[in-house]
Amino acid sequence: MNYKITHKTEYSYTHPVNLCYNEARLTPRNFAYQACSDSQFTVEPEPKECRARKDFFGNTVYYFTIQQPHNQLTITVTSHVDVKGRERQRDFAEHLSWEAAHRRLHTDLDPEILEIHQYILKSSMIPVMPELHDYAEKSFTNGRPLLEAVEDLTARLYADFTYDPGFTTIATPLVDVLKHRRGVCQDFAHLGIGCLRALGLAARYVSGYIETDPPTDQKPLAGADASHAWFSVYLPQFGWVDFDPTNNQIPTDRHITVAWGRDYADVTPLKGVVFGSGTHELTVAVDCERIAESS
Repeated sequence: MNYKITHKTEYSYTHPVNLCYNEARLTPRNFAYQACSDSQFTVEPEPKECRARKDFFGNTVYYFTIQQPHNQLTITVTSHVDVKGRERQRDFAEHLSWEAAHRRLHTDLDPEILEIHQYILKSSMIPVMPELHDYAEKSFTNGRPLLEAVEDLTARLYADFTYDPGFTTIATPLVDVLKHRRGVCQDFAHLGIGCLRALGLAARYVSGYIETDPPTDQKPLAGADASHAWFSVYLPQFGWVDFDPTNNQIPTDRHITVAWGRDYADVTPLKGVVFGSGTHELTVAVDCERIAESS
């Protein structure tokens, strides 16, 4: 599936900001199931400095600084992405048990496995919690195939938790999300990762977009698509498989991947420091427009 993705972020300030430093992770990744053929990153007002680099996880990061007074900051990223279906992704490892995967992760000295260890350990936003182990173990019974167990965990998260944008912020502790059974896609991705790590398995956080469907009698609205988050589990000798607990599905060609890391802190779409007074208002609009494939 081919998409033209437009992500527009606007900060409006009540008083002029004199100086700001920012990092943006808004460029879709290239990997086996996705190719980003073009991505344009623009900032208004024009930055004094703007450069791109790859971070530790291979995500594209734009660093920019504005050194003039401004009442509004606008960041627009327009990307063309081809996303492939993942129907065959799980065929190879359909019967690998979760215990066998755990054993490989903790005994194999292969360099790839050793590199994966960072996704087994706790991270800044996903602590080690016995409550997560207790929740996860109901899905991970003896000898159960890993993918089947993760699929069951994903379904339980979808059934047991309520999507509630007003309940959490990105600073809400995971223990509160687990206690109150409410949150948003970032929270549910963190929960899934925390459950897998509590069992000694490797899991990572994925940020991106998901194409949404308008009501059948309406045209798609500009800016109505959404940023999204899900998680991946690692299968030794195979690779990563994605799961979306917010929608209880394995991501398809309607999920567009932007970045991945240990948790949200590694893939924050936009962060920085501003020097000024007053308050600000933030607006974000995302468009995932399907593009007809050329013959």
